[in-house]
Amino acid sequence: MRAVVQRVSRASVTVEDQQVGKIRNGLLVLLGVGADDTEQDANYLLEKICGLRIFDDSDGKMNLSLQDINGALLIVSQFTLFGDARRGRRPSYSDAAEPQKAKSLYDYFVNEANKTVKDVQTGVFQAMMQIELVNNGPVTILLDSRKLF
Repeated sequence: MRAVVQRVSRASVTVEDQQVGKIRNGLLVLLGVGADDTEQDANYLLEKICGLRIFDDSDGKMNLSLQDINGALLIVSQFTLFGDARRGRRPSYSDAAEPQKAKSLYDYFVNEANKTVKDVQTGVFQAMMQIELVNNGPVTILLDSRKLF
């Protein structure tokens, strides 16, 4: 499972001109599910995301986590995180999970997030979405449950 995690002062996701998710002060998580991923990968990634110390403390140092600041999560599915563009110009998505499995693990991730984060918003799985955000910092972290990077 892979995630692009962005610290945001605000973020929203729109589907067919309807805003379906919106947060302030928290993390936008673009989440990709791989073909071999399991609930264990989701648990690892969620714990890592919620515990990342990437919010400023009173001294201006990145020392606080999402949980410390009672921040929000906007979770958006994004299979293209498994795009492999090492050969040619068209990415291959063969490492991405099939839609049924990806949705199941995406839903699991969101449900688990709701157990620990007060405000969890989402996009719409497999929809064409527009995401607006103000990346605060900017701070962007790449995570992979298999620790490939």
